[in-house]
Amino acid sequence: MSRDTSAFSTVSVVIPMYNEAESVEPLCQQLNDVLGQEAWAWEAIFVNDGSTDDTAAKLTEQVQRFPERFRLVDLQRNFGQTAALMAGIDHAKGDIIVPMDGDLQNDPKDIARLVAKIGEGFDVVSGWRRNRQDASFRRVLPSRIANKLISVISGVHLHDYGCSLKAYRRDVLSGFRLYGEMHRFVPIFARWQGAKITEMVVDHHPRKFGTSKYGLERIFKVLLDLLLVKFLTQYDTKPIYVFGGVGAMFFGLSGVAAIYALWLKFVNNISFIQTPLPLMVMFGAMTGIMCILLGLLAEVLVRIYFESQGKTQYAVRAIVGGQDGGVALRADGEQ
Repeated sequence: MSRDTSAFSTVSVVIPMYNEAESVEPLCQQLNDVLGQEAWAWEAIFVNDGSTDDTAAKLTEQVQRFPERFRLVDLQRNFGQTAALMAGIDHAKGDIIVPMDGDLQNDPKDIARLVAKIGEGFDVVSGWRRNRQDASFRRVLPSRIANKLISVISGVHLHDYGCSLKAYRRDVLSGFRLYGEMHRFVPIFARWQGAKITEMVVDHHPRKFGTSKYGLERIFKVLLDLLLVKFLTQYDTKPIYVFGGVGAMFFGLSGVAAIYALWLKFVNNISFIQTPLPLMVMFGAMTGIMCILLGLLAEVLVRIYFESQGKTQYAVRAIVGGQDGGVALRADGEQ
């Protein structure tokens, strides 16, 4: 398949940085050397996520040296990788957004390959660090387990959700915000919205400076965020299905307890007050009623949200023909 990169004009590389002062200069040099050879325009947006070392000062120096290529978004404090990435995306001007780490473990040479893959018609290209160079096996094994669980729960099968190096068409990222640890779930959200996704093996280098900012506790947070993402994307317009299903389960348990209590009463002559079954019946019934009422309330809130914000429950990829004279429109409405 041909690689058509003429459909977009600018590539924005978004790089969150936290206490990576020693990596700033070599990373900027690599970006200039590699991307400077490409035919398309590019920019690199560095987001200083409240660093306590000289990261901000060194980034400022690089931006002053190359103002046409580098920009700095300096956050007031440390907000975390997801918030820093969101800040970079908000300030990016490119048609293609390429996030990457700032610790020199991602290779800028892979950016052009990811962009070329986007030119083949994909909406998202996810990097896969097949040969990871992390020194600690304690990081690699939990990461593999987490990737497997995420693939099973989401139904979107990728080998390496934790790889920051990805490429997105800009319209894929429009219309939603990132919170918690959700930056790694963007491909899932995009697939659920109908985006075309592929995976590409990318290089991964050993860390040269500093230490990793990630710990094992992130795996638990990641899985919780995955459950939240699945709920928000699968049931955001029909919460009654979730609350109603839970309510039906409690009604079912209440019914089973009631039948068993009656069986004990009339078959074994055991009084209701001799067992906890009546309490279970009441608890199940009341919980079921509360769940259904919560579902109804959530349905009302969803409708208020969509109508007040002017949002729709669908996403249009293109409109062909009609009064527009056959002009295809992108989902964001641009020709």
